[in-house]
Amino acid sequence: MDSKKTYVHLDLEERLAKFMKTEEAIIYSYGFSTIASAIPAYSKRGDIVFVDRAACFAIQKGLQASRSDIKLFKHNDVADLERLLKEQEIEDQKNPRKARVTRRFIVVEGLYMNTGTICPLPELVKLKYKYKARIFLEESLSFGVLGEHGRGVTEHYGISIDDIDLISANMENALASIGGFCCGRSFVIDHQRLSGQGYCFSASLPPLLAAAAIEALNIMEENPGIFAVLKKKCQQIHKALQGISGLKVVGESFSPAFHLQLEESTGSREKDVKLLQEIVNQCMSRSIALTQARYLEKEEKCLPPPSIRVVVTVEQTEEELERAASTIKEVAQAVLL
Repeated sequence: MDSKKTYVHLDLEERLAKFMKTEEAIIYSYGFSTIASAIPAYSKRGDIVFVDRAACFAIQKGLQASRSDIKLFKHNDVADLERLLKEQEIEDQKNPRKARVTRRFIVVEGLYMNTGTICPLPELVKLKYKYKARIFLEESLSFGVLGEHGRGVTEHYGISIDDIDLISANMENALASIGGFCCGRSFVIDHQRLSGQGYCFSASLPPLLAAAAIEALNIMEENPGIFAVLKKKCQQIHKALQGISGLKVVGESFSPAFHLQLEESTGSREKDVKLLQEIVNQCMSRSIALTQARYLEKEEKCLPPPSIRVVVTVEQTEEELERAASTIKEVAQAVLL
């Protein structure tokens, strides 16, 4: 046994693998480092990674560490991705010897943290087999949210988990703990135990928090109805926030995290941020907790526009959601008009 681990960690890995219906799972002590370590564990210099332009910062850091050839496609644009794959196929025909040893990866999120939108997974799986690529799926926002049992975007679409080469997620959202996990086939996961930097060069997850994650899994398995309840609450506030003059709702109606963006920018990012911050501050003074989406502006590959991030949980009552939506509307109209 890994000297950093206790039996509770092994239990958690076993439970996660069983819950996700995969052969094996591996846990990390820090959510951000999970996908940031998993990508460079497999993709190396000379390999090619096709990645959505809206990918979160943890994915971007993983790509940077991999030193691979990065090709960005338009957000959720399957046609643009296929264009890049076809271009690469033509390049491969010029140098078949190199092509044989070059690995190709498609990296996407289940629900995108920066947009609240869902990835078109069925179409991506078709492209995977057509162009012989591997799919890495980051599910920090969709795990414990989508699907009848909360297994994420594969269950949502009814896609076999075996069609996905690697799934990763943090345990800081749905499981209300700390850390993250990857799951998939045993030979894929075992490779990370020797090559995942965030796994090899960090202390293990505190046993208390591993136990907390197990208890969260117990709750999810014993109460599968909570996912339908969460979906209904997401749709409720999503609908209630429509029609605010000057603001638009960005994200799926079933996403527990979505964005409020200015319908029209002032022309200055700094001024846009100040306007949105004023809405956040006034809502906070009225006991509605919101936050602006924060980015490391100089390091983001494709900097998203300023926005207020709204997060819904299953514990919030319908009355609380109605009050929150009403307050946001009143404050936004007062600030923007």
